[in-house]
Amino acid sequence: MANPIMMPKAGITVESCILTEWKVKVGDSVKVGDVLATYETDKSSFDLTAEVEGEVLALFCEAGDEVPVLTNIAVVGNKGEDYSALAPNGATAPVVEEVKTPAVESAPAPVQAKPVNPNVKPVAMPKAGITVESCILTEWKVKVGDAVKVGDIMFSYETDKSSFDYQAEVEGEVLALFCEAGDEVPVLSNVCAVGPHGEDASGLSPNGATAPVVEEVKAPAQAVASAPVASAPAQASAEGKVFASPRAKNLAEKLGVDLATATATGPNGRIIERDVREASVNKKEVVEQVKAPVSAPAVAPVEVKASDDLKAYKDEKMSNIRKVIAKNMVMSLSTMAQLTHTISFDCTNVMAFRKMLKDNAEILKLPPITINNIIVYAVSRVLKKHRDLNAHLINGDTMRYFEHVNMGIATDTPRGLLVPTLFGADTMTLSEIAVKSKKLSTDAIEGKLAPELLTGGSFTISNVGTMGIESFTPVVNPPQTGILGVNTLETRVKIGKDGEIVPYTAMALSLSYDHRALDGAPASRFLKDLKDYLENFSINLMADSI
Repeated sequence: MANPIMMPKAGITVESCILTEWKVKVGDSVKVGDVLATYETDKSSFDLTAEVEGEVLALFCEAGDEVPVLTNIAVVGNKGEDYSALAPNGATAPVVEEVKTPAVESAPAPVQAKPVNPNVKPVAMPKAGITVESCILTEWKVKVGDAVKVGDIMFSYETDKSSFDYQAEVEGEVLALFCEAGDEVPVLSNVCAVGPHGEDASGLSPNGATAPVVEEVKAPAQAVASAPVASAPAQASAEGKVFASPRAKNLAEKLGVDLATATATGPNGRIIERDVREASVNKKEVVEQVKAPVSAPAVAPVEVKASDDLKAYKDEKMSNIRKVIAKNMVMSLSTMAQLTHTISFDCTNVMAFRKMLKDNAEILKLPPITINNIIVYAVSRVLKKHRDLNAHLINGDTMRYFEHVNMGIATDTPRGLLVPTLFGADTMTLSEIAVKSKKLSTDAIEGKLAPELLTGGSFTISNVGTMGIESFTPVVNPPQTGILGVNTLETRVKIGKDGEIVPYTAMALSLSYDHRALDGAPASRFLKDLKDYLENFSINLMADSI
């Protein structure tokens, strides 16, 4: 039976990958576990291993092609089998078959991965949360040659939510470091190796490399000769042809770019799609410079000098966690159809209830209750009747509805915005919400939160009312479908029963929601129900407890 080989989906947001190198050709026999090809995303590179055995019947793309994920790229089966039905886009023949490499292309043979040394133990990047795909290694606490014991801190790493220290689980000598401080590393990828002095650790290096990325290496004098591939000009065959992927050729034709002007960054000097885009930008800059009019000699202007003090500035690199937050916010707004509704409610009942609690604090022996605690309580009850907002939208086509309300509480910390999760908020009393919310926010500010408490939220509340904000547009935290923004208290007036003007305290609530998951009417009904619940909070609280 002919079996298709697909381009893997290397991450939730990855839409396509670049196939960098084929390790097999048509007619080769492969076994389970053999490396068929290497591919890369915008974050890392990977090996594609065979999950079935048989003969390579066809290859449907070339090295350097950008291939949509889950697209068939090859077929493995029994010799002579018909595989035409597996060709992508209904093709009747493979794009690549038994291609003989021209004599001028003396590509080096693929490097075979070294066997793993059983005496050497790998240290992998931990998976700090169910949805975490990668972490940033912020600092090495050890170097090659150091002796470590169980419990020693080897490195620090962070996600978009928090930072952590990795403690050694084995003892020995640090034989190799496979990445550098500041690298974004896929979870469960090897970052270093520990073992007895003098042991070979190269078999544990990621992506099948034969040597660690980082060791105690002294730069040789001839290092200048190994310039980055990105600076290499496009290679041409003996007939003067330029090697380029099919996608690159199509794009060059659309943009009117001469492939000979493109700088090749693909494998073996091949031009790929991104090279054509870069060449197109360079072409436009040259044209604009040519068209720029020659300015006539200008009359010497009156010289006005600004002091150096007035022109002073300071550049600072964004923190790693700020970069990750920025990426997530852009992804949220670019992949969701977000909309915001705002409603105000009369806080008279809520304020009177809080005053009663404060006046009787010694008798009731309750923890301090904040307005945010009251809103968390109210939202957790109202959400039970609006399941589209207590949900996740998975892959754009599947709704995951939660039986309980796991409330994300946005928290301002010295390191940036974190969203710890109050699991089962709908099952807690108001006092429990007050105590556990305070614990979550304190741990988040101090960097003590466990990774599992930074994931799993089904809905989020973000309160900026303490800073006087009257209205804002909170950004939904995907894959959640909604987030509630809590605004400041305001004094407003209304007409009383006898026509008199009555002042009262009001608060605005801003709901942002994913319009793909629900429409404006159900979103508005949620806000109306929440308004009614809060305006009669003491009665509803009593009804819940009876």
